[in-house]
Amino acid sequence: MVIKTDHLTKQFKGNGGFVDISLSVKEGEVFSFLGKNGAGKSTFVRTLLGILHPESGKGEILGKPIGDIGTRKNIGYLPELFQYHNWLTGYELLWNHGLLYKMNKKDIKNRIEEVLIMVGLKGHEHKKIKEYSKGMKQRIGLGSAILPNPKILFLDEPTSALDPIGRKDVRDIILKLKNQGKTIFLNTHLLSEVELVSDRVAIIDRGRMKKVGTMEELLHSPVQLLVGNLNEKIIHELKKMDQNIKKIGNEIEMHVKDDEVLPQIAKFIVENNGLLYNMKKKENLLEELFIQTVGEGE
Repeated sequence: MVIKTDHLTKQFKGNGGFVDISLSVKEGEVFSFLGKNGAGKSTFVRTLLGILHPESGKGEILGKPIGDIGTRKNIGYLPELFQYHNWLTGYELLWNHGLLYKMNKKDIKNRIEEVLIMVGLKGHEHKKIKEYSKGMKQRIGLGSAILPNPKILFLDEPTSALDPIGRKDVRDIILKLKNQGKTIFLNTHLLSEVELVSDRVAIIDRGRMKKVGTMEELLHSPVQLLVGNLNEKIIHELKKMDQNIKKIGNEIEMHVKDDEVLPQIAKFIVENNGLLYNMKKKENLLEELFIQTVGEGE
């Protein structure tokens, strides 16, 4: 495990923060920490990074205790609220970040070119940051985080200032980094981002971790069928796969063990004079799970 915590706790005079969090993150996965604003997500990340000191419990990153200085060269971090020096250009900012990571100057130069292309700022690197839009500032912040080619990347609300195209660009970058074997710890309250990139998800509410697992483990999405000429033989056979199918008129909702059986279901319906108008997985289940877990109000 590249990240591991054991009953880690950090509060501020007994309030806020997070309590008793034990989790593990595997190498090369996208792990999303999902929660409302103020749930304790950012405090947890800052504690993992050694910026804050835990009250109790322990944690490790890459096999070393949290706060280990030698480990930091393998970590990239994009804070939720960051403010860079407005008088610097984008290129100068990246250059200084490279120096702070004690990278070789030749490597910094080569890496900056790669990063600018990756975050979509090639051609804008010599503009001063004060001239950047919110989205461009978010991109240069992401560029700073990935500049040292870290093994682990902590991203705290990385798409908060971006338009839909920019959010897609960031998702593509996350997936590209994952394919390179990087581990990404993603803090967010945006359900759509979690569904599109995550291998595993943890839901945190008021500082306590409520659920953790893969999307499939957490959701187990049912299949929704719209069948014309629905007859008892079809229903009888479908109940062999799921005793608890729900039927309303010509609509059926059922759970299956895996998607491999879906073609069999379609074939069976047609062979028994049914008219299969629609077959799909139920949507917005993460939203339902999230609301059930953390509630709709404060």
